[in-house]
Amino acid sequence: MKRLLPATIIAALFAVGWYHWPASPRPFTAADIAILESLTLASLPPLPPDPGNPVADDPRAAVFGHALFFDTRLSRNGGISCATCHQPERNFTDGLPKAQALGTSRRNTPSIVGTAYSPWQYWDGRRDSQWAQALSPLEDPNEHGSDRQTLVRLIAEDPDYAACYTGLFGELPDLQDAAGVDAAFANIGRVFAAYERLLMPGPAPFDEYVAAVVAGDTERQAELFSDDEVVGLQLFIGKANCTQCHNGPLLTNNEFHNTGVIAAPGELPDKGRVVGAREVLADPFNCAGAFGAGSPSACAELEFMRTGPELIGAFRTPSLRGVAETAPYMHTGQLPTLGEVVEHYNLAPLAMIGHNEAKPLKLRRGELRQLEAFLLTLSAPPAVDAKWLRAPARD
Repeated sequence: MKRLLPATIIAALFAVGWYHWPASPRPFTAADIAILESLTLASLPPLPPDPGNPVADDPRAAVFGHALFFDTRLSRNGGISCATCHQPERNFTDGLPKAQALGTSRRNTPSIVGTAYSPWQYWDGRRDSQWAQALSPLEDPNEHGSDRQTLVRLIAEDPDYAACYTGLFGELPDLQDAAGVDAAFANIGRVFAAYERLLMPGPAPFDEYVAAVVAGDTERQAELFSDDEVVGLQLFIGKANCTQCHNGPLLTNNEFHNTGVIAAPGELPDKGRVVGAREVLADPFNCAGAFGAGSPSACAELEFMRTGPELIGAFRTPSLRGVAETAPYMHTGQLPTLGEVVEHYNLAPLAMIGHNEAKPLKLRRGELRQLEAFLLTLSAPPAVDAKWLRAPARD
């Protein structure tokens, strides 16, 4: 005969959150619906300009950048391309704690989908445009390990690339002209950005669900979301306070926050944005530099960015679009699963350096599971033609 748990033990399990009856969805209020609409791709504004990049929206530049993105010849050993780490089938990440190319990078590979909307690139924001960011891996000894003169020579010696370049920018420089090589190197970054600007997230089940909520179509809502997913969404915009940082159509505020993520075993804590801010100011390819927009009005983000000690241990809020495809999580892949991520925020541990801005959520086990169920509804392929997600054919 099965023994029943004493009432006192059952009460204790409820009290500590190890057991509880699953919550049921509640009706959305008008205020809830306004928040939901602000999170959908239907609310995404037009693509912002790319300061310092006159070919940002030139289709010829996108074709050129697409070819370069998948070209392994842009690496020292001829075996590494941008797509080595930014794999289309993984939402342009690589599934590793830290990027692996010629060597091991110091951080996790972030997705580049939708990053045209961010004023800052990388986990620490050390570059302030997609085109400036695209230049860094090319000369990083742990990534492509090449150099700008070699890359300009490659373009000059490839007839197709040379024709693309001259059609966009005019004649290639003499390789002994250091200033000319620098300018051509900047142009390489610009065509990368023209391609990457095409990489936008596609509508996910979440977007369809919100459209059904707005339309009052309860039948369609039931088809799209389970009760757990609905409760998870309600936790996301309510009790869990996720929208404090993960807001807007791309579910990121593109700001920097210290959330108390523990350093990977054997590593010192990463100072994050406080160092990245210094690096972006020193970058010769930043918005205010000789190759950028050069206009203070176009570089407001750079001019007015925060640089204070409150940024110690802070990292850029990643988009949650396609988050299920981008494991492992955090700046060095410290957390392997989404379940561990929501548990981390639920506990909000003390930061190793700086101050953890997050507060314990006090969610029960079932609520954590429901929140994770909602996050899985944010997956969708990028909203581009499939040809942009694979290497172009070469004759």
